[in-house]
Amino acid sequence: MPSFDIPKIISVLRTECRRFKTPYVTEVAAARRKDPFKVLISCIISLRTKDDTTRQASERLFRLAETPQGMAGLSIREIERAIYPAGFYRRKAVTIQGLAEDIAGVYGGKVPDTIEGLLKFKGVGRKTANLVVTMGFGKPGICVDTHVHRITNRWGLVKTSLPDETEAAQARDLRGYARPQDNEQVGAGKDVLAR
Repeated sequence: MPSFDIPKIISVLRTECRRFKTPYVTEVAAARRKDPFKVLISCIISLRTKDDTTRQASERLFRLAETPQGMAGLSIREIERAIYPAGFYRRKAVTIQGLAEDIAGVYGGKVPDTIEGLLKFKGVGRKTANLVVTMGFGKPGICVDTHVHRITNRWGLVKTSLPDETEAAQARDLRGYARPQDNEQVGAGKDVLAR
């Protein structure tokens, strides 16, 4: 990473990004007192889905079941109906039911609090795992999606080819600055790149 005034960049980013729309998963984390299961499920629904659709789909699903045990008891068809028209809703319904069953059965209803633990689940990638760890458990971390990857490369903060490389570069270069994310970069990345 080039030589930048990291504290200044983080301060400006936090201030300026308040102008952008807060991602729904961030709202879920704040409203649900950092409920890792709801953050996980909302994040699964949010992938390749607009925030307004994610909000409505998540709320419908959580009205049916709010816990891993409750959600594991829903049929795939019930989950599909609740989350439609989220992108890939059929595949997501299978993923959500599988996650709920695993968390309820194998993990005693507790969502793992590490990236490594979350990555063991089918359908959970690094972005989702990082969001759950940071937003669901309040642990330090760096969430990098396609938007964050592209915008940090555009700004010259990193020179990477893939989001995973961007995450590794930021984890290395921002060590000591990472904190539970407010998703500043994700919201800013979506808004800036949409222009």
